[in-house]
Amino acid sequence: MNPPPAAVVTVRHAAQSALVPVLERSRATGRVPRIAVAFSGGRDSTVLLDALAALAPAMNFTVVAVHVHHGLSPQADAWAAACTAACAGRGVPLAIRRIEVARAPGESLEATARTARYDALFAAAADADAIALAHHADDQAETLLLQLLRGAGPRGLAAMPAMRPSGTGPVLLRPFLALPGAAIEACAIAGGLRWIDDESNADTRLKRNLLRHEIAPRLAAGFPGYPQTLVRAAELQAEAALLADDLAALDAATALHDGESGPTLDRAVLAGLTAPRARNLLRWFLRRHDLPAPSAARLDAMMTQLASAKPDARVRLGHASVEIGIHRGRIVVHAPPSAAFAVPWRGEATILLPHGTLDFAPATGRGIAAATLARAPVTLRSRRGGEMLRLGPRRPRRPVADLLQQAGVPWWSRAALPFVWCGDDLVAIPGIGVDAAFQAGAGEPGLELHWRAQRSTGGDSSGDDRKA
Repeated sequence: MNPPPAAVVTVRHAAQSALVPVLERSRATGRVPRIAVAFSGGRDSTVLLDALAALAPAMNFTVVAVHVHHGLSPQADAWAAACTAACAGRGVPLAIRRIEVARAPGESLEATARTARYDALFAAAADADAIALAHHADDQAETLLLQLLRGAGPRGLAAMPAMRPSGTGPVLLRPFLALPGAAIEACAIAGGLRWIDDESNADTRLKRNLLRHEIAPRLAAGFPGYPQTLVRAAELQAEAALLADDLAALDAATALHDGESGPTLDRAVLAGLTAPRARNLLRWFLRRHDLPAPSAARLDAMMTQLASAKPDARVRLGHASVEIGIHRGRIVVHAPPSAAFAVPWRGEATILLPHGTLDFAPATGRGIAAATLARAPVTLRSRRGGEMLRLGPRRPRRPVADLLQQAGVPWWSRAALPFVWCGDDLVAIPGIGVDAAFQAGAGEPGLELHWRAQRSTGGDSSGDDRKA
């Protein structure tokens, strides 16, 4: 058998080098590694699929492919069929995932499709050790230029990492990131490969295509090191971003507290830093909440309000789908205040409410006397204002507003708290207590309330726990 052409050897060597750390980590668990290829059927992903399929027997790993069917092109079905044939010819299993790309307000079709594509890839390849993407040096240079033109900082200018861990899921792997597109094309031609040409790649109304077809060729002609010089620049920016994160972690050493509702930040520490370090810390803090970075202008506005607000001020800074506020000297990310609600309770052990879950746990001699709830219909309602509660037979009735403040309930959480009413009587508030008229006596069957507020990020209900 004749040895493969030099261009093919170059590409396979790059893929082999990139795979080694992933394969070693997987083999340490005693499993045969599994690599999923994001396979569009285009030139680059065809070269990647071909290289990995050739390397798999000698390196002892399995290859699968995932094709995301966007439905955006009239050729989409034909592309899926071509991908099926290409994978069958190499003995590679193929999963086709169909998605609908619904553009979000203010977001480009490219960005929306990219997000949907990655979601589909991770869903289809959840059991893989890595998802291999065919991005190369030209793609990296274009990404850096796009980020530069958007005014991005080091994190954006770092562009795409060659390897990116993704929690417990597969690693994102880009084996060709150091290779120019010309090397990929030479490999495809030398190997006699066939691929799909996406007609949208010629549409220069799309910013990346404008760079690719009209700007990059002139840069390559004027700067012989292009695109590798920009790949090195991206690597340096990635190092700068890591150093900025290390600095933020140092600044947050005594300022950050990981509570049940997520990380909070000491406002005094933030206000005491120099402006660049404070902005760096705030960006880092927002990422801890899985939030996107705000624009430079928006970040400056946040800094001004967070640093200058009075201790009792109600700061409401909307960002993404959450709000940023201050509570007892700490910067807190929280869900927006709940809208008013009224939900009937018919004896359920657990009831789902707009901003959390309320449990009614059986108890003896504690909580609400179960028999008293039979006096009238029971309703779970949001706070209206002016409510009073008497927490003991010899204690005065007190405004609920005072009790909430004394208990340290943030103002934005008060609207979500479910107040338990029996007819026209306020029975109990989780975390505050049960009115004396409804308290279970010694040995009497009772119900304890357990409130689990939904966290501001992550969508679970493991945040602010309150009992009554």
